[in-house]
Amino acid sequence: MTLDPGSAAIIQLAWARRLGLDDDAFSSALASGERIVRADQSARTVEFVRLFGSSALVGPPWVIDAAADLPDEEMAQHVTLLTLTRQHGGHGLGAAALFFADDLPLRQPPEEMTVSHANAEAIELEGRCPPDDVNEVGLSDLENRYTIVHELEGRRVPLACGAYTEWEGLLAHLGVLVDPEWRRRGLGSLAASIAAHEALAAGLTLQWRTDVSNTGSLALARKLGLSAGGIQTSVHLG
Repeated sequence: MTLDPGSAAIIQLAWARRLGLDDDAFSSALASGERIVRADQSARTVEFVRLFGSSALVGPPWVIDAAADLPDEEMAQHVTLLTLTRQHGGHGLGAAALFFADDLPLRQPPEEMTVSHANAEAIELEGRCPPDDVNEVGLSDLENRYTIVHELEGRRVPLACGAYTEWEGLLAHLGVLVDPEWRRRGLGSLAASIAAHEALAAGLTLQWRTDVSNTGSLALARKLGLSAGGIQTSVHLG
């Protein structure tokens, strides 16, 4: 599905505020063709974000100086930021693809499903999943959770959870976690669709962020109908 131009502007506004930039920073950068930079001497993280043809770099002055002559294509690669920050203890947060949507087709479950809003089921689900998956999705940071549960011998077993949190009152930052034993059955798509439509009903634009090497998550974003809109590369400073 294609994004409405107004939705792209909303996404850029949310990211501008998230990065501590002027509200019109991304639209101004597109007009000028120049990278947005914000020098922050106290920054403990270096962030490079490219959205719909505009890019921004936030970090200490020395990293902005070091990156001045590097093209966006190079800055979008995680190894570039690691190299620039190595002497300052830079360690990886990785490169993430960003997907967005302002509408999605509604997915109907093949049978009646029970959906829980309780924290307990989401926490139990995290305990059933590999730590890398748990860390990337970050369910504990996503306030609105919709967990598909299965009634088994009198108890509710969590199978998958779709969740979102609001960014700047404009974006719904989505995440999905599925019990490894229940994957490849469409539950991830269903849980994501439930969370996404709750967010759309709240007037939010959808955002999906996933590591560029996570083929399963990339495929799920495309299957849901989200549009690729950018990339975020980050490192922590030691």
